[in-house]
Amino acid sequence: MEPSTIALIIMGVTLILYMTERIPIATTSIAACLALAIFGVIPMNTAFAGFGNDMVYLIVGMVIVGNALFETGVAQVLGEKIITVVGTQEKVFIVAIIFVTVAISLFMNNSATAALMLPIAASAIAASKGKLTKKNTFLMVGIAVCVGGGITLVGSPPQLIAHAFLEENGHNGFGFFEFGMFGIPMLILLLVFFLTIGIKLQKKIFNFPEVEDVKNTPSGEGDAKPKSTVKMCISVGILAFCIIGFISGLWSMGVVAMTGAALCVITGCISQKRLFQKMDWTTVIIMGCSFGFAAGLDQSGAGRLIANGMIGLLGDNLSLWLLCAALALVTMVLTNFMSSTAAASILVPIGAFAAMEVGFDVRAAVMIVAVAANIGYATPVSTPPITMTLSGGYRFMDYVKLGGLFNLLAFILIVALIPLVFR
Repeated sequence: MEPSTIALIIMGVTLILYMTERIPIATTSIAACLALAIFGVIPMNTAFAGFGNDMVYLIVGMVIVGNALFETGVAQVLGEKIITVVGTQEKVFIVAIIFVTVAISLFMNNSATAALMLPIAASAIAASKGKLTKKNTFLMVGIAVCVGGGITLVGSPPQLIAHAFLEENGHNGFGFFEFGMFGIPMLILLLVFFLTIGIKLQKKIFNFPEVEDVKNTPSGEGDAKPKSTVKMCISVGILAFCIIGFISGLWSMGVVAMTGAALCVITGCISQKRLFQKMDWTTVIIMGCSFGFAAGLDQSGAGRLIANGMIGLLGDNLSLWLLCAALALVTMVLTNFMSSTAAASILVPIGAFAAMEVGFDVRAAVMIVAVAANIGYATPVSTPPITMTLSGGYRFMDYVKLGGLFNLLAFILIVALIPLVFR
């Protein structure tokens, strides 16, 4: 059997397992790389070489920094400050919480941002004395995390996967704020949506009682012991160091993030035991395995096979707009049923191969996949930030009704921007 056929079979089985989650997706990722090596598609050292990639260290480091901000009590203080500054008027609060969430998610991993912002939102809601509610806030925060994470290179794993793929295959990578061409318009759409039809739909759709989560409220168990002001200042300083390091480009992003993580432990902002407990290991494993998966598609010829099939379906008069629109649609659909990291790892090389086959800009195809991988809001299994909002008490259909509508609007916006961004 041809290596390309074997790779396609492995990819098909992997997709099914990702979507059904009958096996944990991290285990599925490892098994896929193992299968590629066992059946001779790629060597074993290539299958797992991704765990030495700088982008994996970036993810690990920023998750640790984010958790340190929570451990030191910065999250609780920020929640109370938000209410003190903006008050409890709902539309003003919406603007404030979205901007705070987006500002943090520009520089931190999405999972870490959600882990930080949901307690901040819960603290603000508790301080409002019933004027604000979790059910009208948590899903909005989860979507804001994804939107903010889609503006910068380091905001979420899909951009990092796309960037690393380009650099490893001899193309120019992306600039730090290059994704803002899509991300900024998406932020505007988010604000308009939740200040108009979104706020009305939430009140109509979400008719379930509030879910109490004492550990995330100012008077809860998580705040039983006093916080150290010194450690709070140190953790904020470490985050500032990471942001400056990312923008300056003096060191690789992985080095900056891991330095920040090491400083968090050395200064006592988070203990080694806690960082292992709080680490998002699923994202780390999927990220590491994604490079092996992409190598299998590339070296076996399976990626080009899929790309040729996609081009054939789209017809002879294929334009860059049509190719990017098709890639965005496929990516968006997959992202709603599987990890955005996994979807990007599968579709980034396919998009690149498709663009190369017809002589289009490879960076355009890869960028559109990364952008579309961040717009999965219609199901609670789409991305970790959306999954984390389940603590607000939402049901599956709540995501379909509210998140699905915003998902559709986001897709329309992306497709409309394609000819403006890629001329």
